[in-house]
Amino acid sequence: MQNAGLAALGLDWRYLAFDVRPEELAAALAGARAMRFIGLNLTVPHKLLALELVEALDASARTWGAVNTVRFEARVGPDAWRPLGLLEEVPDTAELRAHGFNTDADALETALREDLGLALPGLRVLLLGAGGAGRTAALKLASAGVAALFLVNRTRSKAEALAAEIARRYPGARVQLGYPPGPVDLVLNATSLGLRPGDAPPWDAAAFDLRRAGAAYDMIYRPAETPFLAAARAAGCRAANGLGMLLHQGARALEIWTGRPAPLAVMRRALEASVYGGTGA
Repeated sequence: MQNAGLAALGLDWRYLAFDVRPEELAAALAGARAMRFIGLNLTVPHKLLALELVEALDASARTWGAVNTVRFEARVGPDAWRPLGLLEEVPDTAELRAHGFNTDADALETALREDLGLALPGLRVLLLGAGGAGRTAALKLASAGVAALFLVNRTRSKAEALAAEIARRYPGARVQLGYPPGPVDLVLNATSLGLRPGDAPPWDAAAFDLRRAGAAYDMIYRPAETPFLAAARAAGCRAANGLGMLLHQGARALEIWTGRPAPLAVMRRALEASVYGGTGA
């Protein structure tokens, strides 16, 4: 997806994947800065760790409490920094910094609107998972004014902590632990259950019948249809996987690095080919 976007923009850049252990994230960021990387994307468990490792945080990272995009910048004045991707040359003596952003939360909202026709204000939502992805989703949902948010997590204490954070940051939000007693507009899976064959379901079918949900969204995009989504469709729900969220968070990251509009159609085709057609993106 990113390499297709870079090619469409005529940029001689490459997007590469690296496995980095959590304890080596600081060294990896320092190495990327030393090698004059334009930027990085981070995935779990690095999104929370990076909050303490970058020199600057965008409002998006401060609001959602996670960093999934890093842009390297050079000082060009006493209080001025410029993205490395916008500089023709970076002097060896340049002072550099890492600037952290979060593109996940807005990407989720966009994907729900485009893929399921859902606007967040006024929705009743059952959220499965209170980990890193679940926390960002919950904060976004609460900030957007959902009518009710039901939190379910395997470890109840984590759901309790998230509910307390929401109550502190968004006092008007209506949050409840456990399954809803009535229907909901959306069931959102923010767990990793469904990634691997044989995974347990992310929800308790005895506690909540999917026929009481209008729509279902799974942040997982590979496999394209998880058992959760298959069950939701069988129950009559409108359903979508996390492909749209991945597209929009990646497109926004590309814009942050390049300062140019992302070629969404090109990136979407590459992503769909990767997920549905088995080719590289």
